[in-house]
Order: sequence, then structure tokens, then C-alpha cells
Amino acid sequence: MEISGIAAMAKKIKENIEKVIIGRSSELELIVCALIAGGHVLLDDVPGTGKTVTAKALARSVDCRFSRIQFTPDLLPSDVTGMSVFNQKEFCFEFREGPAFTNVLLADEINRATPRTQSALLECMEERQITTDGVTRKLAEPFFVIATQNPVETSGTFPLPEAQLDRFLMRIKQGYPDTEGELAILDRFINDDPLASIEPVASAADIVDAQRSYQSVLVSEPVRRYIVALTEATRVLTDVTLGVSPRGMLWLMRASQALAAVSGRDYVLPDDVKKLAVPVFAHRLVSRSGYGGAARTEAIIAEVVRNLPVPTEDPDAERIDPKA
Repeated sequence: MEISGIAAMAKKIKENIEKVIIGRSSELELIVCALIAGGHVLLDDVPGTGKTVTAKALARSVDCRFSRIQFTPDLLPSDVTGMSVFNQKEFCFEFREGPAFTNVLLADEINRATPRTQSALLECMEERQITTDGVTRKLAEPFFVIATQNPVETSGTFPLPEAQLDRFLMRIKQGYPDTEGELAILDRFINDDPLASIEPVASAADIVDAQRSYQSVLVSEPVRRYIVALTEATRVLTDVTLGVSPRGMLWLMRASQALAAVSGRDYVLPDDVKKLAVPVFAHRLVSRSGYGGAARTEAIIAEVVRNLPVPTEDPDAERIDPKA
């Protein structure tokens, strides 16, 4: 697929979701970028801001299999991955696939499940496969997890461990719409539910083709050095106990390539990296602040982006020093 084709497809998906979700253009662009980059998204916001509806609208915009898991404290790993059951007629065990064997998986309120159940997603999110009873089964392409969680409620929840958070390409907060946006929501939903009328605008094959093509987007050496500098800068801060890993650095580059492709460009700009730094890096940091750590890590990354010099076209420009 050509870059222009990726941009056209991303625009159609985004506009289709905007039939339901109003006033979230920037956030929807990030979600579509994550889909094209082959990553996963964590929607982290207060109740009632459209997290689940956004996931459903995205799934309906792409003609592929969709599954939803409502995470609860009594959910078991086998409820996610599937399990072997005994077939009395054939006198043998046969595997029954769980909801994770799909293309788009909505993990609703993921932090309500125990760490044991949350860990059932680790292998499939990173390696696109599920191992049960010693047998490894590949998942179909594309495979995209969009999870939701409520950051303000702590009763009956289990915070996602760092390893689980690192599996998500982006953490996105939608927030409240402005006054005009809320009026538009009332106007659009006053007679019916627009979600019910959404039709697919892209196929699973289109998404897979885009995921294989976007990596042709050029990332110049100065931009690559800028990405490395941003990553290293997160590891030398006094109020951070754990900086961004090399995997997070790779995801920032891939997300930047996807954002450039969605914008119709075959090259990455430093502005692409700056725009993605907070959603890609913030949830990978572990700060010393404890309560309210999510907001603090976002502020840390924003400050790093502001203070770090942006690469220029001057070949004699001074090399970026992340510790400066």
C-alpha cells in the first residue's frame, strides 16, 4: 500500500468514528496511528467520556472479528485465552478458543481483573500468539487490543504492573469535550444511537497491508538521534525510578512513522516525535511521586520535550546531549 493509500484509509476510519465521538480529533488520530503501527492502546479516563464507545466505533469501522471482555475480579486467564475441554463422544480433549482469538479485542475496565488474569494478555499482545497446555497457537492478523480503565476509582481494582503497561503503545486520555462539543453530542444522540449505523470502511487485509507498508517511511539520522536522546533523558531524572526501555524507544520510532504516513508524508518530522512523546513514553515511567503518578509522568515527559533541543538541518549542529 502506498503512503497516500494509508493516509486515505486512516482518514476514512477517523471520520467514521467521528460520527459517534465528537470533539476528539487529535485522540482519534493517535488511536488510528497505533492501529497502523501494530501497537495497542490504553484509554485511561474517568467514567462516561466515551472510552468503550470509541473502541466499539473503531471495531465497527474495520471489517474484521471483534471481541469484548468485561474484566472482573473473578475472571480467570482461561476466560481470556480459552481452555481444553473433554469431548466425551470422541473421548479426547479439544481446545475451545477464548475471546482473545480475534482481530480487535476490547479489554473493558482491565484494571478490575487480578494480576494473574491481566498476565494472560502479555504473550498475545507482544508475540501475537497464545500458549496453552504446551501448545502455541498463532493469532490472526491484525491483532489490536484497546483497553479501558478508570483512574479515579481504586475499590476493587488492581493497578497494571509495569510489564503490562509496557505492552501498550500509547496511553490516551480523552477528557471532557468543550461546550460546543457537548451540545453537538446532545444533537447527535437526541433521536437515535449513531453507533448502530456505522458501516466498515476498511478490511482486515487493508490494515495488514498498511502495517507492512508504513515502515518504509524515512526516519533520518538526526531524528533517530533525537528519539535516542529523549529516551536517555528519561533515565537520568532524579524523580524517576525507572526510565523508558529500548522497547519504548522502538515504539516511539514506529509510531512516528505511522503518524507521518497518516499525514501523507514518507518522512518523519521532529514534530511527529514531539507529538507522540507523552502518549508513548509517560505510562512507561515510574516516578517517585506515588499517588497521582500518571499526571506527574506526563508532566515529566512534556518538560523533557520542552528542554531538549530539536534537531536541525545543519550538518554541523552540536550533537544532542540528553544529560545537558
